Parts: sequence; C-alpha cells; structure tokens
Amino acid sequence: MQPDINLFLLLTLLLLQVQQGSSVQEIQTSRENIQKISSAGEMMQCSAAMDILFLMDGSYSVGKGSFERSKHYAIKLCQALDIRPDKVRVGVIQFGSSPRLEFALDSYTSKQELKKHMKKISHRGGATQTGLALKYVLRKGFPGGRNSSTAAQIAVLLTDGRSQGNTVQAAAQLKETGVVLFAVGIRYPKWEELHALASEPMESHVFFAEHFDDAVNGLYTTLSAFSVCNATPAGCQEELFPCERKTLETVKELQGNYMCWKGSKGYSPYTSLCPYYRYNKVYKRHQTVCHRTLCPDPCDSQPCLNGGTCVSDGQEGYHCVCPPGYGGDPHCAPALSLDCSVDLLFLMEGSATLTLEGFLRLKSFLKRFLRTVIGSSKVGLAVFGGETRVEVPVDKFKGDLEGLLRAVEALRPIGGETLTGRALHYVTRQGFVSAPVYADVTDDLPRVVVLLTATPAADEVVEPSKYARDREIFLIGVGPDYLRGQLNNITGNPQRTITYTPPEFSAKIPELKAKICSVDTQGCLGQAVDLVFALDASGGVSPGNFAILRNFVRILTVQFDINRDVAQVALVAYNRRATTVFNLDTHETGSAVLGAVDGADYMGGVASTGAALLHIHSEVLTVAKGARPGVNKAVVVVTDGSGGDDAAVPAQKIRENGVSVFVIGIGDIQKERLVQIAGSEEHMIAVSSYEDLKYFEDVLVQMLCSEVKKPVNLCKPNPCMNDGACILSGGSFRCQCGGYEGPHCERRSSRPSSRGDLPRPAGLRKKSRQKKSHQELLHRYKLHHRRHAA
Repeated sequence: MQPDINLFLLLTLLLLQVQQGSSVQEIQTSRENIQKISSAGEMMQCSAAMDILFLMDGSYSVGKGSFERSKHYAIKLCQALDIRPDKVRVGVIQFGSSPRLEFALDSYTSKQELKKHMKKISHRGGATQTGLALKYVLRKGFPGGRNSSTAAQIAVLLTDGRSQGNTVQAAAQLKETGVVLFAVGIRYPKWEELHALASEPMESHVFFAEHFDDAVNGLYTTLSAFSVCNATPAGCQEELFPCERKTLETVKELQGNYMCWKGSKGYSPYTSLCPYYRYNKVYKRHQTVCHRTLCPDPCDSQPCLNGGTCVSDGQEGYHCVCPPGYGGDPHCAPALSLDCSVDLLFLMEGSATLTLEGFLRLKSFLKRFLRTVIGSSKVGLAVFGGETRVEVPVDKFKGDLEGLLRAVEALRPIGGETLTGRALHYVTRQGFVSAPVYADVTDDLPRVVVLLTATPAADEVVEPSKYARDREIFLIGVGPDYLRGQLNNITGNPQRTITYTPPEFSAKIPELKAKICSVDTQGCLGQAVDLVFALDASGGVSPGNFAILRNFVRILTVQFDINRDVAQVALVAYNRRATTVFNLDTHETGSAVLGAVDGADYMGGVASTGAALLHIHSEVLTVAKGARPGVNKAVVVVTDGSGGDDAAVPAQKIRENGVSVFVIGIGDIQKERLVQIAGSEEHMIAVSSYEDLKYFEDVLVQMLCSEVKKPVNLCKPNPCMNDGACILSGGSFRCQCGGYEGPHCERRSSRPSSRGDLPRPAGLRKKSRQKKSHQELLHRYKLHHRRHAA
C-alpha cells in the first residue's frame, strides 16, 4: 500500500511555513495550491511522438523502499502518457555499479503491458555509478527508439544524487545531442548534483519523486511549456511560486581537543592533543521556484457564506459544508428556526459598570437573535445591575414577535453594581412565574436562562448558580473571552458557555440556538450517572498519546451535567497498579472536573487492566467514595489492549454488580480479549490510532446515554458496607448489618451484644450461621423421616 504522499507534502510545507512565521492566509494559500496541483495533475494527458527513457538508480544508497517509490512515480507518470508505437514509447535502464537495460523502448505498446513489466523490475544494489549510466546512453543511444528528428528524446533520471565519479561531463555531452534530461530526486537527494545534471532552466527540470502528484504535474508542465506536447487542460495555465526542498546531510562538528595516546618513548607513554569530531544528521533547505499547472477551482470565488467551507466536486461543481444554524440554501444562508420548545428567559446586564455602548451591543445581539430565530418557545426578558427586574414575563408575547422586539427596544440600563449572583437567584424564583398566586407551579417545558453579560460579577455566583441548577434551571452564559472562567462557574458546564471577541459577537447566534435546543434533546445532560474513566498509563501508551487520552476524557465530560444530583465522574490511571486521580464525589462542577483531569500522570511500566478493575470495584464504586444507590453506573476503559489477560474475571464481577463496562481499544488489539472485558461487542469500540479517537466521541456518548437510562436495581452494586446484606423493600432498600450500624452499615455498632461479648469476626459469624443452618436442616430431616415412618 502506497503512503498518502499528497498529505505528506501538505504537512511538510505547512510545517516549514509555520517555522518561518508564515501567516494563516499564506498557509491557507499553500494548502489550496497543493490541492490544485494534485487535481490538475489528474487531468493532464500528454500525447506526442516521444521516446522516454527512465534511468532508475538501484544502488544500495537508495534502498529497496525508495526504489519502489521511484517505480511508483514512473508508473504514475506513464498513466497519463499516450503509449502507442507512433506516439509515446517507454524504456527503462537500471543502474548501480553498472547499467542494465530492463526493457527497450519498443518492447511494450500499451499501458497495461508497460505497467505489468515495470512492476516486475527488482532492486539490484551496488554503488551509485550515475556517470556510467549516462555514458551507456551516449554509446547505445535510446534502445528501440526512433530518430531524434521524428520523436523527442527525453531521459528521466531517478536518483538520490550521491554518485561515485564524475557525472557532470557525461550529462553535458548527453544534453548536447538534443536529449532533454529531467533529474528527479528520491529519498534524501543531493540537490546540488541534480541541479548540475538537469537541462536548463534547472527549476523546470528538477523534481522530487516522493511528492508524486507535484512531480508529475511539474514534468508535464515543462513538456507543455517547451511544446513537446500539450498536456495543459482547457482553462488551466502555468503558474510559478517560491518553494522549498529539504535533504538530510551529515555535518562534521569539532568538539574540541582531548589528550590521546600516541606511542611511547622508552618506558614512558607519549600523549598529545587530538581533535574530536561529532557527526550529526541535519536537514538542509534549498530555495527554488516551482513551475506548475494550476486550474481554476469553483471554490476560488468563495461562494459559501457565514463561515461555510467550500468543497470542490471537480472543475464544474462544489458544495458547502455549513456551520450549525446555516443551510437555508446551498450557500449557507441562515436557517435558524428554533425547532424546540422551551421556556426561555434572557437575563441581560444593565449595570453602571457596563458602558452605554456595551448595553446597546447586547441589546442589538438580542434583537438579531429574536429576528433570526423564530419558534414556538415562550420568551421573557429581564435586566440586572444593582437590582433585577423582569421586564417581560415569559408567557406575555408568545406568537407576537413584533411586540417582543418592541419590548427589547424599550429596555433601559438599571445601573448599580454587577450583582450577577443576586440576579440569578431572583430569576430562579420569579422569572418563570405565570401569576404570583401560582409561584410554585411550572409547566413541563425545560426552563432556560440565557445570561448576557460583559463585565465581571461584583458578588458571589457559584452558590446562586447551583441554587438555579438544583431547581432544574438550565443556565447558558454568553460573554467576552475574559469572562470564560466566571461563565463556566455559572453554567457548571463549559459546553453551555459561549464566549466571543467583539467583532464576532453576531456570529454566535447559531451556536446559541444550538445550545438552547440541546436542552430540549439533552441526551445525557439531564441523566443521573456515576461514571468512571480508567486510562491505561503504561509503557504501551506514550506520554504524548496519554495526553490525547486526557483530552478525550475532557471532551466526554462536558456531555454530562456534573453536580451531586445528576452526573458524577471519577478518574483512574493505571499501569501494574491503579491510582485514583479523583473520586466520584470530589468535584461538583464540570469546570472543576476539566481542571482535575490534568492530575492524571503518565506512569509507564507494564499494564494490568484486571488490577484497575478490581481497584474500581473495591475503592471507587463504593458509597464511601461517593457512589449513589439508585443511580446507574458505568466504567469506560481506554487501553491499547496490552495487559488485558487478567481482566475478564474482574470485569465480570463488576458487570454482575449492575455496572456497565465499556472498552475502547486503540491500535492493533486482540478483539476477543476486549469483548470479554466489555461483555459484548455492543460495549466495545475499536480505534485504529490515537489521532482517530476524536471521531468516536459521539459514538461513546450515545452508547453511554442508552445504557444509563435503563431501570436501576437499588441493590446493585451493593450499597451496604462491611458485608451488609441489601434487601429491597417497597421501591427502596435497607441494609441488614451484623455488628455494624448506619444506613449503609458504615460504622461498627456501639451497642453491646445480647450475650455481653463483642461481635465475632465476619468469618466466625459466617461459620456460625452455616453450623446453625446445618443443624436446622438435620432436625427437619429427622422430623420428616419420623412422620414418614408413622
């Protein structure tokens, strides 16, 4: 399988430009040029009377891998040639220590035959005698070719340019005979030699075989420019732009003089200062000019509006990938109807800290949002500063958009300090009231408060926000970037925070619409769950990949409503041993969880997934560490698959306690082993690489949401500590404790035993119960035997 060289070229050029401080616009232009070069190369076709002779370097310095890539380049080039006896003929000479004719120009008369026999050419090895190969062509001419007056003679030299012996003189003599000589570098080319060998102008005859599409495009462009053939598609033209090539070279560096032994004089050793050198492999860059054929692209006119991404469908068509909330037409026009039903209250800042310009900017954003987003939701308006006023009750203007917009226009600043916390507490109690008499009666629609603010709060916001969320008020915060931390504390979930820089404020309308409607179809946001992540931190996972795993946990966490009453999250990292990074009851907000994930350290060593699962069973999913009875529980194990031999039994034990186990296996995994841990294929996700992990975030969230909505068994896992027995009773449970007391048997009993002695150890109690049970059965058997005899 050939590597994706286009991607390699793109990443290389982008990296070089980033290192040189190129602007985002320049990088975008380079990316677009690379795509155009590739698409133009696919369309270019060359039909003329030509004899093309490939001189392929098969020396040891090139190696088998690079030799195969040079063959791939030659085959790709031939796919766009008109291979016929009267048009294009192709021959191949391989050289190492000596040249060898693989097949002559008149050997094969079709692309299929040519491709078949070119693939059969095998790497020979030997020294790099490029000069001998050029002299061979001088003596023998183009084997099987035609007269130079009837067909152009073109030699394509594929080499790393690290030749033994003189090559320049032979190349010059060959070019004097009228042969056009292209030099195509492979592996880590020595560009100076390639420049000296190629025909003039040099920048039009030197290419890099590793960048297949670019090199093919460049060769066809040169042939078209010199009228050898016309390979330029209609509407396309040659363009030139600065480009850069790299190579790997050995640099000799003097490290200083050191004492070394030189010999001896009589019985005494003779020493002297000797230089010490170090040899380093370094990349060297060569600036040049690229001549390539570029074709006009339908996306050049930037037809997609409102941040849409244009995707070309060839020379004629395109389609737009639109951001959320846009797509009313093919060019991403707004299509933002609020297709969800909620009770919606906008809480807008009007404090004295906020300038009049800032207040008008918030009001303008609100009016634009209401004009764009029309739906069946009931909308209310409140303004806060030193006090809070509900200017428009939630149910006042339902279905009357113009009346609502007039009410927004009439809003005025209140003045005073920015008492955001007091405002949140006030609207929680008064913002969704239909009439004062029915203050505690609510409808069945989700209640959403959108906070529009632009200055820091002058009071405490954490407790009032928690007060609102505990009463099923969904908080969405909108503010400038510097208020992100405060808004995260208010919403309790960064997924419900929207920040902006002033010029892009209006562009946040689709995002706000999406977040409001995500409450109505919230998935896991309102679902109670105790969720434990177990991350493989062993030597099978590099430190860089472990950072990807931590980020994966962050992204998943924001899909849940983190607080004591809804979702709790714990994190475990493991190698041979497991470590609890934080417990289920450690953090009460999503922002706190996000910050705590960085506490998971890479550990190295050997992995034991079984040890991690046992640790989770006995040390994490317990009432003492925050596990809640009556709440579904799930464990997500993320691993490369190593260290899973001992995990099947602990995983089964966890599952038997009513805990769902999900496994994400990364890389070359043993699927059967991971299925044993997960319990079924429906609970396992196989990911080819750590970089691809991000593509499976939504899949895992859907799997978790589906699982944690199932009915709960209050006695699984056992909420009773110290071997207490869980007994279901009328939709609830109770713990039957022996020698312990408390709702969960959490403390040793302080009451004396009826016999005056201390409770016996659990083992002795168990043996006593077994003995008593055995005696009772024996008594019943004897009684039954007597009755039967009678």
